[in-house]
Amino acid sequence: MNFSAAELTLLQAMSDTAERLQLEAYVIGGFVRDKILDRYNKDIDVVCIGDGIVFARELAATIAPQAKLSVFKTYGTAHFRYKDIDLEFVGSRKESYNRESRNPVVSPGTLEDDQKRRDFTINALALSLGKSGFLQLIDPFDGVEDIQLKIIRTPLEPQQTFSDDPLRMMRAIRFATQLNFYMEEKCFNGIKAEAHRIGIISRERVAVELNKILMSAKPSIGLDLLFRTGLLKLILPQLAALSGTEYIDNKGHKDNLYHTFQVVDNIAQHTDNLWLRWAALLHDIGKAPTKKFEKGTGWTFHGHEVVSARMVPKIFNDLKLPLHDTMEYVRKIVYLHHRPISLTKENITDSAVRRLLFDAGDDIDDLMIMCKADITSKNPSKVERYLKNFDMVAERLREVEESDKIRNWQPPISGNEIMETFNLPPGKEVGVIKTAIREAILDGVVKNNHEEAHRFMLQFVQEHYPQLIAKLK
Repeated sequence: MNFSAAELTLLQAMSDTAERLQLEAYVIGGFVRDKILDRYNKDIDVVCIGDGIVFARELAATIAPQAKLSVFKTYGTAHFRYKDIDLEFVGSRKESYNRESRNPVVSPGTLEDDQKRRDFTINALALSLGKSGFLQLIDPFDGVEDIQLKIIRTPLEPQQTFSDDPLRMMRAIRFATQLNFYMEEKCFNGIKAEAHRIGIISRERVAVELNKILMSAKPSIGLDLLFRTGLLKLILPQLAALSGTEYIDNKGHKDNLYHTFQVVDNIAQHTDNLWLRWAALLHDIGKAPTKKFEKGTGWTFHGHEVVSARMVPKIFNDLKLPLHDTMEYVRKIVYLHHRPISLTKENITDSAVRRLLFDAGDDIDDLMIMCKADITSKNPSKVERYLKNFDMVAERLREVEESDKIRNWQPPISGNEIMETFNLPPGKEVGVIKTAIREAILDGVVKNNHEEAHRFMLQFVQEHYPQLIAKLK
């Protein structure tokens, strides 16, 4: 393992603190795992055979007297930040669980007890902070070998591990995804057997793990595991409903679930925007409720993008994901994801291009990323043709935006100006006039400037509300 000079200095300070207090102390868990994997990790967990809070106080007073020390007496833990490193301390412990909660009953224990309670063998690795055997690796469950073999495995029986704390099922899948590790068959079967227990986990904690899976380099690894273990049906049933193909009269449709997984992988290659990845995950969820077989045509999913967009708020609410702007962004991308495709056809008017720019606003670039990711054909020539079409659409969007300035469009005539011009109070007529101006600009009837819009407004009011013109005279 390679440690930076700053890390070695910190670890030595911990060792000195343990010696002063005559405590055994160990670095344990993810920091050790990631050192072996040569991954950066700024979180260090320290377990003490004794009082972890006392150890944390002494260390903080020595190396970071200005740091804010957070103490959680109920759990026997403490935390403080040293430079850019988050340090957490706990006394070694044994745990026991009841069936209705993932919060354990805790009692003091040995290092062995503490390692047994860890979720996976790769997270049960410990480094000694004792003066003798400084940084010696303690690996009772062959975690190093599992790292070398790229295996996710539990220290104890998987079914018991997952029943005790069902969030570990999500973590197992998340680690398999992030590290591109294989899940041991017993571990996989343990998740299948205990999947129903996910119901006792808060939706917020489930969403955190889902987000980490989505932010992985290849999210489909985790999404596939979620589906095959039965967890997806419990946490995102609308997505799981897309699974499978069906044939009538020798006409079938693609498996929309695995198409979705591919779209998420595609988009992950081009953006670290979590919410754009969520849009990719949810873009086709309306295909299950809109699926229909039509004689002579085959399988159709008419209006699925509209239905998908309507389903987004409930999913965000159920998973306690951010609402308002974030949810609206995802809903908008889902709703619009078919629109650019229609612009690849011949004889598309500038009006259609303006309306897409108007509806997408500043999210037009993200929408185009989404649309390109939606191409999952295994036919290379077809993919190349689609991508060329999208390049032409992008150029058309650029040209229209350059001439008409529709993106994030602000009306050249405000509601206040309409009211002042025609001496109107707030009401229906103001909205009708304002909408008519907007539609005329989007249709290309008038230019997007105040002079032409004002002239159009007077003509429109003359035709539809002549009494208002008469008042002006």
